[in-house]
Amino acid sequence: MRVRPAMFAGSWYPSSPSACENEIHAFLEQPGMEAVSPRYFLGGIVPHAGWFFSGAIACNVIHLLARGEMPEVVWLFGMHLHQRSPAYIMTQGAWETPFGNLEIDSACAEELSGRFDFQIETVDDFTPDNTIELQLPFVKYFFPETKIVPVGPPPTPKAMEVGAAAAQISKKHGRRVRVIGSTDLTHYGPNYGFTPQGKGKEAVAWVKGENDRRMVEALTALEPKRVIEEALSHQNACCAGAAAAAISAGKALGEDSAEMVAYATSYDKNPGDSLVGYTGIVF
Repeated sequence: MRVRPAMFAGSWYPSSPSACENEIHAFLEQPGMEAVSPRYFLGGIVPHAGWFFSGAIACNVIHLLARGEMPEVVWLFGMHLHQRSPAYIMTQGAWETPFGNLEIDSACAEELSGRFDFQIETVDDFTPDNTIELQLPFVKYFFPETKIVPVGPPPTPKAMEVGAAAAQISKKHGRRVRVIGSTDLTHYGPNYGFTPQGKGKEAVAWVKGENDRRMVEALTALEPKRVIEEALSHQNACCAGAAAAAISAGKALGEDSAEMVAYATSYDKNPGDSLVGYTGIVF
């Protein structure tokens, strides 16, 4: 089986299994994670900055998804796309992680690709993408036998259709599943060309207390249409299509409530005029 190489290992996260495992253990002990209900969670929203900044949030969300029977497939929605972007999917092969390769569930992936217009990625022809790749070591560590379907839905109503179809296909094939949507929140400051509140502590407070808060509320309300509209109006999610698809899949699989695991910003570790917001949600 041919394998898509890990492009961010050794820079955005460790490249060796022992170093990854050490970080995972540290992430699971990190304070600042909210207590959530002792129930089974089918899906989650995770951030995708380098592990130094947001790895603990992503790790704890995916760890919570390990409750209950192990999944046979994990649907991973991500990619930085705009409204005019095509949708992307990988339907064959595997994806490299420090803990071993994650095989694509070709039956599910090919059926989804047959229902929509996708740009097909292969192990030789793909867009290097941190949004999905940074989750893969966590997925492989907590779900060592799972397969994956990596999908990039743009922030349009199509994202919701793709998510609902992923749920329907999972049911058709009798798969035990988890769904993960990868998005960061507001990218604020001169580094990102977005400074509606100027600079300084007041700008940071606006990001945390207003702009990101609106997106967190939309995510925890499990309202995918609102997630997309909010992101397009207020620039408070960079991968709204991915989040909307994951929520739509979760709702089609029967989930109807969500809880926040954590919220943070890059400013917490590296104060400056530019910052990015992160949240972890389970549903």
